[in-house]
Formats: sequence, structure tokens, C-alpha cells
Amino acid sequence: MAIQFTPGPLDGLCDVPGIRVGHTQNLQARTGCTVVIPERGAVAGVDVRGSAPGTREIEALYPVRLVPNIHAVLLTGGSAFGLDAAGGVQQYLEEKGIGFDTGVAKVPVVPAAVIFDLACGDAKVRPDRAMGYQAAEAANDRDASLGRVGAGTGATVGKVLGPQNATDGGLGQASEIIDGRLVVAALTVVNAFGDVIDPDSGKILAGARNEAGEFVNTSQFLRQYGLKFADPWSGNTTLSIVATNARLTKEEATKLAQMAHDGLARAIRPVHTIVDGDIVFALSCGEEKANSLLLGTIAAEVVSRSVVRAVQESAEKQMT
Repeated sequence: MAIQFTPGPLDGLCDVPGIRVGHTQNLQARTGCTVVIPERGAVAGVDVRGSAPGTREIEALYPVRLVPNIHAVLLTGGSAFGLDAAGGVQQYLEEKGIGFDTGVAKVPVVPAAVIFDLACGDAKVRPDRAMGYQAAEAANDRDASLGRVGAGTGATVGKVLGPQNATDGGLGQASEIIDGRLVVAALTVVNAFGDVIDPDSGKILAGARNEAGEFVNTSQFLRQYGLKFADPWSGNTTLSIVATNARLTKEEATKLAQMAHDGLARAIRPVHTIVDGDIVFALSCGEEKANSLLLGTIAAEVVSRSVVRAVQESAEKQMT
């Protein structure tokens, strides 16, 4: 019998049992943060492909590290300043008695990664401890947010002609249920230097625009002007969290994060550049048995779809 694949009822990260997602944002300053909380903790992996990442607690995720589980993941705007919001997430979790037990205190392990959105709104307003706490407090198991919300509030796409000619990025989600029991889902904040492409048609969905308002096609622009193009805009980065109810080791979670990056490559061109800080986290939140090859394949697909949904939602909201 053929394997059956269907989107989850939320088509988002919360289709994975035990996952809660919360957001907070300042719409005027165009920045915000998003918190993902696995209620029972999660075995986690990470893969950093971009050359300009801004992170906290990433080292703890690698294999052969002491801490077995993480307790939340923070995605945030504000560039490196936004990492302060992780303290608020830790405060919320500590108040709930959640964390790695050191004997004298429970220390919540909260990996975090940032996008650069300082040029989109008010560069003096960045996510802080208060915003991180609010996002954690708002976390729920029914979230299906898309577009300019949370960490995606100030996200933009297509920076080859500078931020003034970019189009809105945003936050996207997608999920897949395999044979009614195994769930793979993604949440992605799309703030890319390159263009977002429809993987099926090759059509540009979001990217840099010329004076006539037409997409310039970043890859073609670089082919034409690459040798003379000396100052690419550096304020970029796409961040993704893949979660599953499959039982994985740290090594398997790391491989899942690696394979999920293929989804970014299908939907963003160019991707993983010198001026992007692209990162994929992978969270194992259950006990289902799964083939890691199948998991990675589906992870790439839901990541790709989450990227597309992010910019489609932002475009629709901009037109209304």
C-alpha cells in the first residue's frame, strides 16, 4: 500500500504534538520575535550554512555535548541586539520549573538566532527580555501564523539593489502527516538576500525590484554585473525550525537539519551566501519510529513550502 501524505490541520509547526509557538512584535518599528517551546523538551540538531549568522547556545546542540535536550528556540529580529530576548524566554521557563537540572538551579537551554531587520523600521527598537517573555507567555498549540508576524515582522527579500528595493518577506509554516501518525513540520522566517522562487514554475514570487517595479532576478543580475558588484547589502538571513514527532538521536537530528536546508535552496536563489546567516534547527519531540531518509526528504519539502507561504501571505496582506 502506498504511503499517504497529507498537510496537517494547521499546516504548521503546532501539528507536531507537544509543540507550542508564540509571537510578539512591534509593528511600527517592524521587528519582533518568535518562540518555539517543546513542552517535554526536545533532542535538537542544527546546521548553519550562511556566512553571517547571529546566534546563542548553538554549540550545545552539536553531538558529543553534555546537555541532552533543549527547552525552547528563539528566532528574533534586531540583529545581535535581539539575542537579549532569549533572557526573557529563560525567565519564563525558569518560573515554570523548566530547565537542565544543575543541582542548584534549573537552567533553561534556549538556542537563539537572529535576522537583520534594523533597516526596515526603527533601528533603535529591538526585541529585548520583555518581548522574549511575552512571546513565550503567548505560546500555544494552535498557532498557524503567517506573514508579517513575530520574527518575520521586519523581514524582507531581494536585497541586491539595497533594502529600499526589496519586497516583504515574513514568517511561513507548513506540515506533512505521513500515514496518519508521523508528522514533519517547518516554521521559517524569510529575510533573504536572494529571490523567493516558486519551485514548480521557477516564477519569482518576491525579490529585488527595479524602478519600474519589476523583479530584476538576482541570479541573472549577479551573472551580468558580478565582477563590478562590490557592495552587496549585508542585512539578510533565513531561519527555519523543523520539528517532528519521530524519535531521533542528536546525530539524526543534525542530519535532519542538514537535509532540510535543501528546501531553502529550492525556494531561494541565491541562498547560503556570504551576506546571509541561514540556519536550520531540527527538533525531535516524540517517540515515533521513522526512516531518517524519508524524514529528511519531507523536511526539505515542508521548508520549501513554508518559504513560499511566508511571502505569499505578506503579499496578500500588502494588497488588502
